[in-house]
Amino acid sequence: MAEDASTATSATASAATSAAAAAASPIPRLAWEGCSVLLDANDGDRLVFARLSPAATLKIGNKKCSLAPLVGCPFGSSFRVESGPNGPFLDRFVPSTLDNCAQDIADGQLTDDQKDNRSLVDNNTAQSLSSDDIDTMRREGATGDKIIEALIANSSTFGKKTAFSQEKYKIKKQKKYAPKVLLRRPSTRSICETYFKKHPARTGFLRVDTLSLLLSMANVGAYSDVLVVDMVGGLLTGAIAERLGDEKADRASSNEPFVQEEDSLLECGDEDNIPAIQKSIKPGKQPSPETIKYWKENGFSSLIVAAPESKVGKLVTDLLPLLAYSAPFAIYHQYLQPLATCMHKLQTSRMAVGLQISEPWLREYQILPSRTHPHMQMNAFGGYILSGTRICSSEAFDGIKK
Repeated sequence: MAEDASTATSATASAATSAAAAAASPIPRLAWEGCSVLLDANDGDRLVFARLSPAATLKIGNKKCSLAPLVGCPFGSSFRVESGPNGPFLDRFVPSTLDNCAQDIADGQLTDDQKDNRSLVDNNTAQSLSSDDIDTMRREGATGDKIIEALIANSSTFGKKTAFSQEKYKIKKQKKYAPKVLLRRPSTRSICETYFKKHPARTGFLRVDTLSLLLSMANVGAYSDVLVVDMVGGLLTGAIAERLGDEKADRASSNEPFVQEEDSLLECGDEDNIPAIQKSIKPGKQPSPETIKYWKENGFSSLIVAAPESKVGKLVTDLLPLLAYSAPFAIYHQYLQPLATCMHKLQTSRMAVGLQISEPWLREYQILPSRTHPHMQMNAFGGYILSGTRICSSEAFDGIKK
């Protein structure tokens, strides 16, 4: 007994040490208590931001599960909703690749299989298993996979369907009786994609490919001094800090009142009708006097503006002189006219060259064996980007000479 107790104590201490090390590392691999995570339910059908705590719960359908089992698990872990004596809970599992291999084999045999769905009639009589039978199986402790197998065995039309229809049937029943949850790390891409899908207005309708183009056109990289105007919930500031890395992430912040925290987006409500929690904007770290002197003497290396609610033309003309000569800049707006007006103003004032307005275009594809095609529903709008390079105009040069 003493040996078992010492073993349990050492295991607990080791787990606590691992969790503490994961929380302290720059890029932790394990989820810890108090961290913000992104929960992907049923392969993107529902995306939820949550903060892990002993009292945190997740509602999937009519089931409410505790998020306590997620603490200490690595990001990328998969969980399945199971029924237990104390109610539904999240059970971690490792997805198997055997089903995918079997499906690929079935897809390869479709040329010899001439089955189709023309003779099938959806009159709700093909399934002999009633809802009462399913409830009885749940009370007896049957897992979701067992229920799906019973539904397939009691379906009179499942064997007559094509392999594609059978796969769709399994996925549909899996989402209902054995929902899955994927534990994801809130990165710039995942946050941008989630908010573009759920609440695009909160991030100025900024799409992930547009965000990537902004960083690329502004030449954001290691050891860059980027001047940022972020009015899209802090998403742009967080993306730049992530691109800069730990070396200069503290210098990416600003004490200007329009810069928000990177994780301010994570405080939004779960449903569309729940407003976001308005937090007081905290100023960033005050740069050192040496850094301020360096910026005044040499200027910033690039400028990125994402301020859909502000007058872009005046904002850019005020900030462009703070850049170094030959420094690139990129301005995002969800509408074309404000950028066209700003572009004309920059052309007449001769403050920049290489001015162009770009409209990002993105097409998503479904990649499956014998079923690769564009998605049925896509967003055709990604905003507009005005890019260019700051120069020393003749008027400014004459002023310097005088």
